Amino acid sequence: MARRTPPNESEPVRLPRAPYEKELRRLQIELVKFQDWVRAEGQRVVVVFEGRDAAGKGGAITRVTARLNPRVVRTVALPVPTDRERTQWYFQRYVEQLPAAGEIVLFDRSWYNRAGVERVMGFCTEGEYQRFLHQCPVFERMLVEDGILLRKYWFSVSDSEQERRFRQRLDDPTRRWKISAMDLESITRWEAYSRAKDEMFAYTDIPEVPWYVVESDDKRAARINMIAHLLSTVPYGDVRLPELRLPPAPPRAHRLPATAQAPADLRARPRRLAAGTGPRTGLRRGHGRRKGIPMTDTTSRSDTVHALLADGSTVEIRPARPKATSHWPSPRAVTGRASAHCCSNTWSTRPGRRASPASPPKHSPRTMRS
Repeated sequence: MARRTPPNESEPVRLPRAPYEKELRRLQIELVKFQDWVRAEGQRVVVVFEGRDAAGKGGAITRVTARLNPRVVRTVALPVPTDRERTQWYFQRYVEQLPAAGEIVLFDRSWYNRAGVERVMGFCTEGEYQRFLHQCPVFERMLVEDGILLRKYWFSVSDSEQERRFRQRLDDPTRRWKISAMDLESITRWEAYSRAKDEMFAYTDIPEVPWYVVESDDKRAARINMIAHLLSTVPYGDVRLPELRLPPAPPRAHRLPATAQAPADLRARPRRLAAGTGPRTGLRRGHGRRKGIPMTDTTSRSDTVHALLADGSTVEIRPARPKATSHWPSPRAVTGRASAHCCSNTWSTRPGRRASPASPPKHSPRTMRS
């Protein structure tokens, strides 16, 4: 029996999969109870997920919403603001995404973009940044005073683990969409992001809405810790749901009485038309509508359908006459007049029999003059 090689001392000890899945299952059951409580009590919940690139925010959100009702819980990940949104109050487009009664909103990045990526990459002015630091605590206090349950989580990842995850995304085509040039730029600006985070915490870590830091080098442990902490901060309880029972299965459908049977021609197995019979639909590629080519009527007696009414009577229904479609013969067959090949593909008025290629058409074809 081969011995397992000892793990590298530099690599963190990760949570094994078996206990992780067991605990995740238990927490997801509690999340369903939490969701039912939010709906029953008409609560409004906002959870903010912030952190460095590849810190595990998206994976945590996926595990939170995996077993929940998408009509109750929704994820908000806003794109780059438009030119019109840049002229609005900075918090305005986030206010539009706030929950109504009985809803939970998860922000995959939020208004803290201004204190992070916009500050580091120079996408905002110094005045806009200072105004955000002044208004953000006031804005969040207003949300709490209005009754919204607001929770903020910062996912922290080491530089070596972030680089390893970036390489995985570059090598995996299914994860390639998760990385961009802006993400790679964060590697060279690691210290700038650290200073921006510390300054953001100094201004926005208020008693009403504190920050909670999640160590996410181990993704599994980070997800478990985050979900467990979220549930511990909300006073949810069991909601008594209405008892539901499956009704008895209905009896098998009986045969209709003889008076209500469908006509024999409808019960018969439909015959497949042989190749070359029946009306042609559409035009051949490369041909347009030309003057003098005969047109064929595609509506015939065999298209008639007998509908069975509730009182047992039948009604004859014919489809509306469609637009005539052109039957293009081969270019060699068009001489002084249209060839019989053009009109041989018409349906017979007698079901089950196709028209003979030699039979004359029902109408007199137009002639193509030279």
